[in-house]
Amino acid sequence: MSFRDFLHNLASLPKTFRDSFVRHGRPTTDRTRSQMVMSNVFLHIHSTRIHRYTLRKTFTFGLGIIAAASFFILLVTGVLLMIYYKPSVALAYDSIKDIQFIAPGGRLIRNIHRWATNVMIVSVLFHMARVFYTAAYKETRSFNWLIGIVLFVLTLGLSFTGYLLPWDQLAYWAITIGSNIAASPRELTDLLGITPYFDPGGLMKTLILGSEEIGQEALIRFFWLHCMVLPLALVLFLSAHFWRVRKDGGLSRPDNISPEELEGIEQDEDANSAFDKAPQKTYGLMCLVRGTSPAVGRGPQDTVPSWPTLFVAETALFMLTLAIVCILAYFFNAPLKEIANAAVPENPAKAPWYFLGLQELVSYSAFMGGVGIPSITLLGLALIPYLDREKQSLGHWFDNSQGRYVATASLVYATCVTVAMLVFTVKFGWLRNWFPHISQLVILLINPGTVLVALFAFWSLRYMIKFDSTRIAAIGLFTCFIVSFVILTYFATIHRGPNWGFYWMPSQWPVH
Repeated sequence: MSFRDFLHNLASLPKTFRDSFVRHGRPTTDRTRSQMVMSNVFLHIHSTRIHRYTLRKTFTFGLGIIAAASFFILLVTGVLLMIYYKPSVALAYDSIKDIQFIAPGGRLIRNIHRWATNVMIVSVLFHMARVFYTAAYKETRSFNWLIGIVLFVLTLGLSFTGYLLPWDQLAYWAITIGSNIAASPRELTDLLGITPYFDPGGLMKTLILGSEEIGQEALIRFFWLHCMVLPLALVLFLSAHFWRVRKDGGLSRPDNISPEELEGIEQDEDANSAFDKAPQKTYGLMCLVRGTSPAVGRGPQDTVPSWPTLFVAETALFMLTLAIVCILAYFFNAPLKEIANAAVPENPAKAPWYFLGLQELVSYSAFMGGVGIPSITLLGLALIPYLDREKQSLGHWFDNSQGRYVATASLVYATCVTVAMLVFTVKFGWLRNWFPHISQLVILLINPGTVLVALFAFWSLRYMIKFDSTRIAAIGLFTCFIVSFVILTYFATIHRGPNWGFYWMPSQWPVH
């Protein structure tokens, strides 16, 4: 190669580098836009086109993207916090103080990390509710609903394991509550007299803490889980979740969409004339075959290219999430109390807010409130798409007027029942208060938590018989559990004080 060729190559370096990076030229046509999505390792998890209905703001509210954006913010801020954090009982608290008061920008980064956690949990909860109420768990999407439940559990696990890392009083006693809940099966095994031979509660507590007490072993395990194992697991399941959305035909949507429902949403006129008929075949790896995938029977009508429409929307949601988290982080600091002290218990010792509803139930029965009812709830959620096999149009909130009626009635019913149960227990107590020597088996089987579950199950069964519909029954039951979770969380947060007593406001707590 001559020196002149070398100079020419040097001058054309920006263009040749761009051509090597963008393989199909500038994305100015539908073809190049589709090729850009398909040939990019980060973008190809999306379909090349997206239906205009799924871009409606009131359909998904962007909750899934907000949850994913929150997780990305947590990853970045978590890596920054790891620069200063030391996972040692002797050094952890001081390292958090260094982050809070000495490291440049450390307070803001820690606050962003804390608030992104809360935003992620809330958005995941609302996202699950959105998927359920629009029946987006049906047909080919059943398994993706299960992946979503796993993501929900991993999200709670990530937050729970990060709670101990500051090693302050708030963290120490919150984890004490959590580990005691893990050991709560002993309530049942003690009752049966088999704890010396079969102790799953003790095993779970030991697996979590590494010993019987919270110490260095527990801190190392929580740090390892929080910073490596759970984030990796969540990334893997999140990738599978997004991939299944694409392979299941994109976001769920109704079969018949009226023009009024698409008003005000960007449209692509070329797509409406691309095919006279919807495709009747799908491409396999080896041959052209007649298929049954969600793409069969659906043409490109009323679709738009994913690039740039979808990616602009996703970027906007990411920026909105980041702005909300930064604003909250600027005005509200992440709590940091005194250094952890096993000899000075917090009173009241409260779990993180998303576990306070369980803590309220645990106060009546450790096993049923901490293990039994949550297990029943998760199992019920997992079975929903396999028990509800009714054929219906997807993508409509609450399906129809009947579904809206059942959801509204269930909201009122669950509110009345849950509030009445709380008022009754505060004013009159429960079985142990009336009969001090009553068998623990009775307490385990008949407590406010199990009574609420029974009342909600009866309510759901009533609608199943009345409307002869599993879907309607599921709407009623799901609504009852969501409402009771919110009320129990609020009640335990605001009205539970020292010794888990009832107070109208925290300002009424006795002064120590």
